[in-house]
Amino acid sequence: MQRKAYAPAIAALLAALLAGCTGSSDDGGPADDSNPGDTGTASAAAEPGRYRTLPEPCTAVGHGTLDELLPGIRQISDAEQREKAYEGEATVTFDNDRKVGCQWKVDGPQATDHLQIDFERVVSYDSAVSGDSQAEQLYAEKEAAAHLPEPTATESAVTDSTPAGGSSAAPSGSSAAPSGSSAESSPSGTASPSPSTSTAPSVAPTELQPRVLEDLGEEAFIDDELSSSGSTAKQRTVTVAFRTSNVIVTIEYIEQPATVGIVPDSKELQDRAQKLASQLADSLGD
Repeated sequence: MQRKAYAPAIAALLAALLAGCTGSSDDGGPADDSNPGDTGTASAAAEPGRYRTLPEPCTAVGHGTLDELLPGIRQISDAEQREKAYEGEATVTFDNDRKVGCQWKVDGPQATDHLQIDFERVVSYDSAVSGDSQAEQLYAEKEAAAHLPEPTATESAVTDSTPAGGSSAAPSGSSAAPSGSSAESSPSGTASPSPSTSTAPSVAPTELQPRVLEDLGEEAFIDDELSSSGSTAKQRTVTVAFRTSNVIVTIEYIEQPATVGIVPDSKELQDRAQKLASQLADSLGD
């Protein structure tokens, strides 16, 4: 009879222990969720950008392309000086991981040509802004600074309908010369300008104006300016800039004829600069 007296007390103790196991945690919070406010959906950081490095700029342009852009380079008689001209000169920068460049300058018998290329890798220090978005913003500022003319819906129609001998808009800073004029002629009367210059350029068609370019990187533009310096030979500067992901590439191509009155040909210089830009864009994609 004495042993049965302990049964109710043991049952009560077991009930109390079971209630403690299914109750709250020591700190009063739910036993199965120590962080009730954590939803498990923390926002992911923005992508840094496709490119983590930049190419070596002075080897980015091959000898064949330099021969085309700098015609006087092949006429350098001294082999050592010619090789040095091909090597170019690296641009001094404070951070080669962020910006690099190279420039070439050749004084030829018919013209002085200068080429400079720059690569800039854009890095975003805001975890909410991707490298691509930061580069897109910087590129937009660069394009705005170029002050490109507004495109018109009738550009091609105006060009196609321009009568023979008529005129159309010329690139920024360009000027027309009377047809047939020449500052340097052979005895037979035929002009003998350098391959990329002319003494009587026709008025440039609308498609040679500074403009946005298609099919080059993710976005691109070309600018074309002709200096208006008085008695000296006119200097033409063609600039091509494009963006691929978080890298912005800028090409500046300048030609100044050795003879006053000869004007660098806009189309030829633009074609050369765009060809180089396409090559650089392809090399970035490799």
